[in-house]
Amino acid sequence: NRHQYIVEPIKQKSNLFTYKFQGDDEASNLDEMPLMMSEEAFESAESDYHTLPRARVGQRQRGLCWLLFCGWKVLCGCCCDCLLRTCRKRKELKARTVWLGCPEKSEEKHPRNIIKNQKYNVFTFVPGVLYQQFKFFLNLYFLVVACSQFVPSLKIGFLYTYWAPLGFVLTVTMMREAVDEVRRYKRDKEMNSQLYTKLTMRGKVQVKSSEIQVGDLIIVEKNQRIPADMIFLRTTEKTGACFIRTDQLDGETDWKLKVAVACTQRLPAIVDLFSISAYVHAQKPLLDIHSFEGNFTREDSDPHVHESLSIENTLWASTVVASGTVIGVVIYTGKETRSVLNTSNAKNKVGLLDLELNRLTKALFVAQVVLSVVMVALQGFLGPWFRNLFRFVVLFSYIIPISLRVNLDMGKSAYGWMIMKDENIPGTVVRTSTIPEELGRLVYLLTDKTGTLTQNEMVFRRLHLGTVSYGTDTMDEIQMTYQHSTATPSQGKSQHSAGPKVRKSVSSRINEAVKAIALCHNVTPVYESRAGINGETDAAEADQDFSDDNRTYQASSPDEVALVRWTERMGLTLVSRDLTSLQLKTPSGQILTYFILQIFPFTSESKRMGIIVREEATGSITLYMKGADVAMASIVQYNDWLEEECGNMAREGLRTLVVAKKSLSEEQYQDFESRYNQAKLSIHDRTLKVAAVVESLEREMELLCLTGVEDKLQADVRPTLELLRNAGIKIWMLTGDKLETATCIAKSSHLVSRNQDIHVFKPVSSRGEAHLELNAFRRKHECALVISGDSLEVCLRYYEHEFVELACQCPAVVCCRCSPTQKAQIVRLLQQHTSNRTCAIGDGGNDVSMIQAADCGIGIEGKEGKQASLAADFSITQFKHIGRLLMVHGRNSYKRSAALGQFVMHRGMIISTMQAVFSSMFYFASVPLYQGFLMVGYATVYTMFPVFSLVLDQDVKPEMALLYPELYKDLTKGRSLSFKTFLIWVLISVYQGGILMYGALLLFESEFVHVVAISFTALILTELLMVALTVRTWHWLMVVAEFFSLACYLASLAFLNEYFGIGRVSLGAFLDLGFITTKAFLWKVSAITMVSCLPLYIIKYLKRKFSPPSYSKLSS
Repeated sequence: NRHQYIVEPIKQKSNLFTYKFQGDDEASNLDEMPLMMSEEAFESAESDYHTLPRARVGQRQRGLCWLLFCGWKVLCGCCCDCLLRTCRKRKELKARTVWLGCPEKSEEKHPRNIIKNQKYNVFTFVPGVLYQQFKFFLNLYFLVVACSQFVPSLKIGFLYTYWAPLGFVLTVTMMREAVDEVRRYKRDKEMNSQLYTKLTMRGKVQVKSSEIQVGDLIIVEKNQRIPADMIFLRTTEKTGACFIRTDQLDGETDWKLKVAVACTQRLPAIVDLFSISAYVHAQKPLLDIHSFEGNFTREDSDPHVHESLSIENTLWASTVVASGTVIGVVIYTGKETRSVLNTSNAKNKVGLLDLELNRLTKALFVAQVVLSVVMVALQGFLGPWFRNLFRFVVLFSYIIPISLRVNLDMGKSAYGWMIMKDENIPGTVVRTSTIPEELGRLVYLLTDKTGTLTQNEMVFRRLHLGTVSYGTDTMDEIQMTYQHSTATPSQGKSQHSAGPKVRKSVSSRINEAVKAIALCHNVTPVYESRAGINGETDAAEADQDFSDDNRTYQASSPDEVALVRWTERMGLTLVSRDLTSLQLKTPSGQILTYFILQIFPFTSESKRMGIIVREEATGSITLYMKGADVAMASIVQYNDWLEEECGNMAREGLRTLVVAKKSLSEEQYQDFESRYNQAKLSIHDRTLKVAAVVESLEREMELLCLTGVEDKLQADVRPTLELLRNAGIKIWMLTGDKLETATCIAKSSHLVSRNQDIHVFKPVSSRGEAHLELNAFRRKHECALVISGDSLEVCLRYYEHEFVELACQCPAVVCCRCSPTQKAQIVRLLQQHTSNRTCAIGDGGNDVSMIQAADCGIGIEGKEGKQASLAADFSITQFKHIGRLLMVHGRNSYKRSAALGQFVMHRGMIISTMQAVFSSMFYFASVPLYQGFLMVGYATVYTMFPVFSLVLDQDVKPEMALLYPELYKDLTKGRSLSFKTFLIWVLISVYQGGILMYGALLLFESEFVHVVAISFTALILTELLMVALTVRTWHWLMVVAEFFSLACYLASLAFLNEYFGIGRVSLGAFLDLGFITTKAFLWKVSAITMVSCLPLYIIKYLKRKFSPPSYSKLSS
């Protein structure tokens, strides 16, 4: 049974039945329905229920086990969140009325205009850092054991053996955090102390950025940062508009044109701003940096002046004024500004390896307690057994060695140093030294587009006129044809008189195409002031140089600049532009003036931009439009070539734009203008009404040409993406750019391979639409997904789990029109739903949230400044360096840390096994086998250097790791450090500890007092041999470390012999040098060591021969 819609009869008062679509308000039924294979209908196929994610079912099946193991954590977390929410209730954000220059008229209190990036303050620093350290079981355990030594009855060894390592770890951590915190404080103070000019009734005064309030009139000079969100009131530029740089807000390097409010721009002088009574009505603070709705009202004129305000009248905080001096009224400050709303707080990142080791230490602790209970039980629970139990726990505390934390931290620092010293990736900086192993465990890479994958440099590549196509090698033909046609104006005139049916000549079509491209844009030519004009910002126009060499173009899109540069090369040059007119210079030097009647800017909904101009010479009015082929195909007259040629250009990785025109009569234009102005002033559904009026003009337009522009990719982007894909890393591209642009770059960079299908997710705005579109997407297999930020938000609101599950099956995902917050939200979604490690890479201020949210953040130092690279864990200079960073350094860091961590644990377990055997032989007495000094020496000078030299080990050469990226896939499975490998090390430790202790007791029955010296010597030799067994590639420093440690031990045997007795009281036994040099001592120590190590060497040899790991096959 199929139903097109779920319908529900609703009885009205008039007793008529109407039907409504069961949409968002009828949530329950849609919840029960599966996402289906059919787009036309909701099918209730049995198989759909089986393929549905069991998220909701799983939640119901939580019982007592969940409460015991995970529930208490969740409950504690919920309680803390409730307390925090109660303590700092966030006030509801509301729309506001802001009076010009009158902050005191503000009805409510607004936040201070301060930037705060610090994690702690003076009072929370010490508790905060200690909490971050002791929330890990490992550190908390060491603290408890160290504190127990203050109780006399529990004291086992010397205090320094417990407190010195713990103090060292805490001191290093605190110093590192303090340095970072001071740096953050200085950066914030510098930003908050920047001085700005504030306009008051008494004139201009200097105020700090942190003292600016809502309603203040602020003057911002050229190249100065805008301190708060403002409405643009006035500028020194004659055009009444200015350019701003937004690279730290949206990541785009091109300048944006902003327009001053007409009413205030017309005032004769700045001081007149105080002589008028005016206010701005602004919507509540929002996250969206691409939209704004408000109204400007002047009350003291008759009638009142009303002007609608849009995004082009705003100056957002953290952007920079690029031309002229601007005056604005502040509408949002501090944490209500767009830039702060789109920034997330930095989190303390913890590596997956650290979490795994933390789990293993919990398992070891359980083993330690069980062992202690067994010992007390075998004693028969005699006397103060509880005290004995605790003494055994402290005695076996070496099972979890404190040197684990020290070794791993030092290892991480060593890996960071190696990364920064690598000559193949120059300029790489490690900013977070705690997570280098994460580079070897990544499954998802989320990358920005502009400036990360591309250079953001556009080059005009192709022009298609329907019958003829021109590429880079035939552009000079266009140039000659165009210059020839403009030199013979008679031909140009004849085309107007020709009927529409007569086919135009190629030269006239080139002429029209070049003219349309030169007119239809929002590019402004900028002329730099001549050097040496006293450095004044608003130099007079007479001082400016209008030569071709001094001209640069600015626009909100680099595509447009590329198009205008191309028309300049063809001979038609844009020489000046203001809000009402633009001037073009022909090849013969003649200046053509066009009056701008209307501009329709590009939006993600319309996917096109238009301009209506009136030619000064003839008075003719023309509408020019250009846009994406999907948007323009329905607007232009019928043709048979557009779709095919767009596909051809897209396959070449070019960004295509369709250009069309339409001539308008005076009456047509006047009718349109009155309707358009009326729509622009409406408060409700303004965008829809304006779009409807514009669409009434866009019919049966004449198709002029199709252009193809290439965005240059960064060096070696294609091979790098190929390498990452072969390594099993899934790549998602998150960009603030348009859907078409993002799709083009995905193809040209080979993020999406040539033979792969692309599914473009249709725009959805309701739950029903999302349901249908997800069904359509689910039918596709092995295709890349392209989705816009708005549709993504709708899908995540209603079908989060289902959407993420489907998206994760795609080989590549492209999210376009993403806000900075959405980028971070996508990262967090992947972390929650897949439990895999994520990496985010970007180069602009808009990528900071994403970089901070990811498990591993990489920033690129690029044209967009250093904000991303400063906020990242790792900073690189080029995208191609990420290949070596992950394949070589990520691999080595993870493999080395896994080996180092397990070896340090083995070192603790082996001595605890010996202690257990010793205690069991001596009536289960809780007496230490080795003196405190020997224990410290064992963990430091005797074995530390060889064990730590494992940080130099590598299983495959860097060249091999880059040649076979498939090796990286094994790392993501986490097989180097798992319960299986850990169990193997436990068995090795128990075997060796038992052999060493029993061997010592067996072979040295007669000289029982020498048991300590014999077993300890065999232990040190065993450890040195085990390091040699673990090493895969020898380094000269490893050999030095082995021999140095052995020499240190032999020297201490000679000079510190009083420590080699049993127990705290040495039982009168001192070691004599004569005994050590006897043959019996030497052969017996050698025999014990051989029995403990030789079987392991044989097992390793057999394993390498019959079941070698993948990397060893390559290295051999």
